[in-house]
Amino acid sequence: MAAFLCAAFFSGCIASQPYVSRERLQRGLVIVLPGIEGRSGFNEAICRGLNDGGVNWAIELYDWTFVLFGPLYNLRNEQGNREKAEWVADRIVRYQVSYPDRPVILVGQSGGGAIAAWVAEALPGGTGIDGIIMLAVSMSPNYMLDDALAKTRLGIISFYSSRDWFLLGLGTTISGTMDGEHTSSAGRIGFELPSEPRRAKTYEKLLEVPWFEKMAKTGHAGGHLTSGAGRFVRRYVAPFVRANRWDQQQVARVLRGEKVDVVPPRPLLRWKPMPQSTTAPTH
Repeated sequence: MAAFLCAAFFSGCIASQPYVSRERLQRGLVIVLPGIEGRSGFNEAICRGLNDGGVNWAIELYDWTFVLFGPLYNLRNEQGNREKAEWVADRIVRYQVSYPDRPVILVGQSGGGAIAAWVAEALPGGTGIDGIIMLAVSMSPNYMLDDALAKTRLGIISFYSSRDWFLLGLGTTISGTMDGEHTSSAGRIGFELPSEPRRAKTYEKLLEVPWFEKMAKTGHAGGHLTSGAGRFVRRYVAPFVRANRWDQQQVARVLRGEKVDVVPPRPLLRWKPMPQSTTAPTH
């Protein structure tokens, strides 16, 4: 069954998925979701960075884009993008059936960060994933993450940069974000935090990491195209994938370059996701 899943889950494209094997699938799964340009050297570097950073789970680069129609179509096709997210959610459920209690993390760059949130939202009741890491996400700052956060055990980590003014500032103000708002993206200015006590409690699982100058030494100069630089991912992203908890203390340790407590090699304990919010999201 495991061998069949390994072949079916990745559509027989093992040659183009160098970090996918039965052994890796048995440890855990990271799905890397690229930006609106689709699979490219930019997001392949994310996979290499995770592997070089000690992530020995299966690392799949899943291209959710519609290649024939181009980046602008991929940016504005919210209905089609949500359908792709539902398909990824179904694949995750199938993985969890064959590999129960293994960790599952989504890493989304730019538009892929929005897809990651929608994948979490699309997971059926009683299921969930361990966490989401967003790199320069192309999403409006006021997008409600309640449902996505409720489907994660660890939460959401969002890396953002005020230097990303061209594509996530001017660009999304003109062309729109993945959720259709004409504004600077959360990947540039961060997400807006709710003031209502009930929602604020849920948002404690949202950890935002602003760009700072030391990151430039790892190849991320603060702009959009360097947000997935391999050395940056190795230094600042991979430790979170391997960590057994996400909180402000853990963020501080990663930013200082200190070791983190890693996920144990054996299956994780089962957990129950929080109830979904009944408040309608703003799309």
